[in-house]
Amino acid sequence: MRENRTALLYSQLEKKILVLDGAMGTMLQAFKPEERDFRGDIFQDHAIPLKGNNDVLCLTRPEMVRSVHRRYLEAGADIIETNTFNSNKVSQKEYGLSEEVYRLAKAGAEIAALEAAEFTAKDLSKPRFVAGSVGPTGKTLSMSPDVANPAYRDLSFDEMVESYRPAIEGLIDGGVDIILIETIFDTQNAKAAAYAAELVFDEKQIRLPIMFSGTVSDASGRLLAGQNVEAFLISVSHVPELLSIGFNCALGAEEMRPHIEELAAKAACFVSAHPNAGLPDELGRYHQTPEKMAEIVGGLAKRGLLNIVGGCCGTNPDFIAAIAKAVEGVAPRTKPEIARKLRLSGLDPVVVSSELPFLNIGERANVAGSRKFLNLMKEKNYSEGLRICRHQVENGAQVLDINMDDAMLDSEEIMKEFLLNLAAEPEIARTPLMIDSSRWSVLRTGLCCAQGKCIVNSISLKEGETAFLEKAKEARRFGAAILAMAFDEQGQADTIQRRVDVCRRMYKLLTEQANVPPEDIIFDPNVFAVATGMPEHDSCAKDFIEAVRIIKTEMPLCSVSGGISNVSFSFRGNEPVRRALHSVFLYHAVKAGLGMAIVNPAQLDIYDDIDPELRAAAEAVILNTSPDAGEKLLTLATRLKDSQTAVQESGRTPEWRTASLERRLEHALVRGDDSYLNTDLEEALGKYPKAVDIIEGPLMDGMREAGRLFGEGKMFLPQVVKTARTMKMAVEFLTPYLSGENAGASAGKIILATVKGDVHDIGKNIVSVILRCNNYDVTDLGVMVPSETILEAAEKEKADAIVLSGLITPSLAEMANVASEMERLGMKIPLFVGGATTSEEHTALHIQPHYSAPCVQTSDASQIIPAMNALLNPEKQAEFIRELNKKYEAIRNRSGVPEKKTANVENRKNKVSSPAPKVTSIQVVSADIEEIAPYIDWNAFYKVWNIHGKTVESEEAKRSLRNDAEQLLKQDLLQAKAVFGIYPVSVEGEDVSVLGNDGSVLEKLHFPRRQMPDGRTPSLADFLADRDHLGMFALSAGFGAKESAEKFMAENNEYMSLLVRILAESLAEAFAEKLHREIRDNYWGYGNAVSDSRKELFCAECSGIRAAPGYSSCPDHEMKRPIFRLLQVEDQIGMELTENAMMIPAASICAFLFASPESFYF
Repeated sequence: MRENRTALLYSQLEKKILVLDGAMGTMLQAFKPEERDFRGDIFQDHAIPLKGNNDVLCLTRPEMVRSVHRRYLEAGADIIETNTFNSNKVSQKEYGLSEEVYRLAKAGAEIAALEAAEFTAKDLSKPRFVAGSVGPTGKTLSMSPDVANPAYRDLSFDEMVESYRPAIEGLIDGGVDIILIETIFDTQNAKAAAYAAELVFDEKQIRLPIMFSGTVSDASGRLLAGQNVEAFLISVSHVPELLSIGFNCALGAEEMRPHIEELAAKAACFVSAHPNAGLPDELGRYHQTPEKMAEIVGGLAKRGLLNIVGGCCGTNPDFIAAIAKAVEGVAPRTKPEIARKLRLSGLDPVVVSSELPFLNIGERANVAGSRKFLNLMKEKNYSEGLRICRHQVENGAQVLDINMDDAMLDSEEIMKEFLLNLAAEPEIARTPLMIDSSRWSVLRTGLCCAQGKCIVNSISLKEGETAFLEKAKEARRFGAAILAMAFDEQGQADTIQRRVDVCRRMYKLLTEQANVPPEDIIFDPNVFAVATGMPEHDSCAKDFIEAVRIIKTEMPLCSVSGGISNVSFSFRGNEPVRRALHSVFLYHAVKAGLGMAIVNPAQLDIYDDIDPELRAAAEAVILNTSPDAGEKLLTLATRLKDSQTAVQESGRTPEWRTASLERRLEHALVRGDDSYLNTDLEEALGKYPKAVDIIEGPLMDGMREAGRLFGEGKMFLPQVVKTARTMKMAVEFLTPYLSGENAGASAGKIILATVKGDVHDIGKNIVSVILRCNNYDVTDLGVMVPSETILEAAEKEKADAIVLSGLITPSLAEMANVASEMERLGMKIPLFVGGATTSEEHTALHIQPHYSAPCVQTSDASQIIPAMNALLNPEKQAEFIRELNKKYEAIRNRSGVPEKKTANVENRKNKVSSPAPKVTSIQVVSADIEEIAPYIDWNAFYKVWNIHGKTVESEEAKRSLRNDAEQLLKQDLLQAKAVFGIYPVSVEGEDVSVLGNDGSVLEKLHFPRRQMPDGRTPSLADFLADRDHLGMFALSAGFGAKESAEKFMAENNEYMSLLVRILAESLAEAFAEKLHREIRDNYWGYGNAVSDSRKELFCAECSGIRAAPGYSSCPDHEMKRPIFRLLQVEDQIGMELTENAMMIPAASICAFLFASPESFYF
C-alpha cells in the first residue's frame, strides 16, 4: 500500500506542481487556546505549563488540528503537513514531554492522514498526501552556544539522532506519505534527522520519500550555520529516498527567488518552496496579500522553477487558494540532467570539473606526518593547529586532511574537539574535510562533527568484505565520499594487476551492495618509495601511474588519489631532489588520471623550473627508464647538495637576477617569489612613464605565463595561488603611485564584483586598480556576490556600469543570470564581463541575448578603459554600440545559419497552427550513404579545407579532393541513422510545453529572445501558435568515422584520417537537408513540394526552419537534452550526449523543426 502511495506521489509530481499547505501555528492561535486546551484530560496534572506547545493539541484538542487541515484541503492543497514541528525529544524536553514524542507524532499523523483520505475519496483525480513535519529543534550541532568555548555543544550527533527517532517512528505508524525535514538552519541537524529516518526505515522495512527544506537566514544566501545553497544541496543529496530539496521560512517569495533559481538549476531532485507572506514589520506582522504572493509564486512556476509550492509564516488558506489557482495548469519544473562528478562541501562547495580537475589535499594537519602538529595536539593547542589549517587553505588546499592517529593521543576525543573548534572558523570551515584514520571509531567520530560532505580516508578489504560493506554503508548514512585503499586480505596491492584487481573488486561491492555512486568513490592504489636500492622497487612509481590509467579507463566516474611524498622517501633530508621527484611524479600521474593527492604545496616545484639535469634524472627514476636511474639520481643529488651549500656559503646572487627587468618581474610572479619584488618595482618606476604601465606590461605578462604553465599541467593550484599573492603585493606597492596619476573629475561610478560561486579576485582587483587610475569611482563588492546584491548596489550608487569577473565555467551561467535580471528590472547601463573563461563568442551567444543594453567582454584588464570611455561618452556611445552589435552579429552568423527573412516578428506572430502531422509516434530512419551523397554541399566542404576561389590551381585541388572523397564514400565506412518526432505543443510567451497524446506535459522548453541590431527581439516561440506542433530530430552520419580515422592514423595516413572525419561532418549536414525535406513532404505535409534541384536544396528557400541548439536562435547546448529524452535517442539509434552536451559520434546534428511559413533564421 505504501509503495503504491509513493508511486502515485511521483506520478503526480511528473504531471503538475503540487500545492503544499500554509502556516499551522497561525491558524491554531486563531482558536485562542488556553492552558486548559493544551492540558486536556491527559496532562491535567502535568507539572510544567504547556501553553504554546502546539503539537500537544494533537492529543488534547484534535478537532482544532483537524479543522486546520480541512481548511487547507478545501483551499486546494495537495500535501498537508502534520502538526508535529516540535515533536522531538529536544524540543519537548522544555515541556517535560520527551517521553511522549512517539505518541504526539503518531497522533498528528493519524489526524492528517484521515483528513487526506477523506478528501481523496471525494475526488480520486486529485489525491491528497501527508507530509510528516520534522522541525530543526532549538539546538545546533554546528555552533557552540558558549562564545567562550567554541567546541561546546548542548548535545552530540547521536543524541540528536535519538531525539528524532521516536518522532519518525510515530509519523510512519500514523500513516504519513512523506518525511519533511524542514526549516533547516543547521545542515548537521538535518543529517541527524535523515540518519534517524534511515535507521527507522531499516527497522520497519519501509521506505518513504524525504523532503529537505532549508532556511536561508539573510541576504548572504547562507543558512544560519554557514552553508551556502549549493553546499547545503551537496550535503543532503546522498539520501536514497530523496524526494525534494527546497526552502521555507525567513524570506518572502521575492527574496527567496534567487535561491530557488540556483536550486532549480543544480538539483537532480524535485524543488520545493514554501516562503513567508513577504517580510515581517518590526512587530512581526506580515502585510503581503494572497494575490501578491500568488503573483510572485506564479511567476516562479511559469519560469519552470518549481515542483512543490506552499506557504509558511503569515499564510493561511486564502494564500494557499490563491497559490493553487496561480499554478494550476502550469507545467512543473523539469529535473535537469546533472553531470556526474565528485561533489564535496564545507560551508562552500567543491566540485571536480574541467576547471578544477585536480584537488590538492592539505597534509599538514596530520599527527603522523607532522611532528609540529602532533606536539600541538598533545598540548591541545587547537588555536595553533587551526592556524596550520588556515595557512593550507590560503595556499590552495581545496580539501583538508585531518588525522589524529597516535598511540599517545585519545584520537577520538582529540578528533572531536579539533573539528568542533574548526567549525567556528569560517575561513577554514568553508573547505571540505578528509577524515583520516586507520580506526573506524575515529572516522565515525569525525563524521559526527561535520555538517558538510566529507571524504572518509579510508576503508579497505583488509578485514574482509563484511566489515568493508558495513563501514561503507555507515559512511553513506553520513553522506560521505569514500576513499578505498587498494588493500585486501592478502595485504597491500603492489603490482599493476593487483592494484587494478582490488579496485575492481571494491568498485563492484560499493556500487552493487552499498549503493555508493561511482562518482563518490576514490581509489588509492598505494604510492611506494622508489630508488631504494632494491630492484623490485624500481617500477613502483611507473606501476602506480599505469594502474591509475587503467582504473580511470575502466571506472571513469571514480577518482584516484595518492600520498605523493611516499615516492621520495629514500631521499629524506635532500629537499631539492624530493621536490623534483614530487613534481615529476605528480605531472605524469595527473596526466594518467590522478584526480587528487595528499601533498604539501611547499614540497612542489614548477615542472619547467626544475634544473634540466635534475628533471631528466627524476623522470628516469619515476618512469624507470634504466636500471641505474636511482644510482644516477643519488650521485646527482649529492653533487647538487654540495653545490647548493657552496652557493649559500659564498652569498652569490642567484643567476636569474642577471636577467632583464621584465624577465625578473615575470620570474617573481611565476615563482611566487617576492624576495626582490620591491627592488625591481622601484627600478620599473624609473623606467616606465606610469605605474599602470608596469601592471599592464611585465606584471600581466607574468600572469599570462603562469596561466599557460597551469593549463599545461606544469604548475598546480597552490603555485598559482602564490603567483596571485605576489601580484597582489605588487599592485599594493604600486597603489600610492597610481593615486598620484589619478586626477580630475570622476569619469563615472562602477560596480565591480566576482559573481556568486566564484572566489577568484586577482583579475577583479587589477581591473579595480586600472579603473581607479582612470578616474572612475569603483565600488568593489568582493567575491561570491549574488546577483541581487550587485543590482541593489547599482541602484543605490546610481552606477554608470557593472563589471563582472569570473574564472570558472559556472560563473558564465551566473553572468547570464545577472544579465537576465538586469533586463527584468529594465536597466540600461552597460554590462562588462571578464575572466579566464569568458570570450567574445560566448558573450555573443549566451550572455548578450539576455540583455538589450550593451554587454561587453574584455579578455584583459587593459581593454576595459577604451570600451568604458566610449560607452560613457555620449558622442562615442552610438558608434561603439553599432560596432559591438556588428561584431556579435558576425559571431552569431559564423556559429549558426544566416538570416533567411527579415520581417518584423511582432507583425508575423503565427496565429494559425501548422498542419497536423501524418505520424505522431517516434520514427527511426536509416539511409544509405549513396542516397545522402547528392545532398552534400561541396562548396562548404571545400571551405573546410581552406580551398577558395576559382583559379586553375584551386579548381584542380577541388577536383582532386572531391575524387578522393567520392572514392572514400564507396568503401562503406560510414553509417547514417536518424530519429524524429512531431509533438503537439502549447505556448505561453517564450515557454513551450511539449505534450503527450493525452495532453500531459512531457517537457518544458524555453526559447529566449535575442536582441537584433534593428531593434527586433525574436524568439523561436514566436513561430508557434498557442496550440501547435513542433518537430525535432537527431541524426548522425558519423557511425564508423572514429574507427576508420584511427585505422588510417595507425597506417600513418593522416590525410585519409582527416578526410573521413570531415566527410562525415558534411554527410551529417547533407542528411539533415534530406531528412528535413522528407519530414516536410511525407510526414508533416506543410509548405510546397520542392524539387531536387541543387539551387532549391541549398538556397534556404524551403518553407520552415530547423533550429539547432548551440546556434544563435537557440544558444543553449543543454536544449539538446530534451530532444534526446523525448526521442529516446540513445536507445533508438545509439547517439550519446556528454556531460557538456556534446554529441557522440562527432558528426551528429539535432534540431527543432518549425513549420510556420513566417519562421526565419536569426
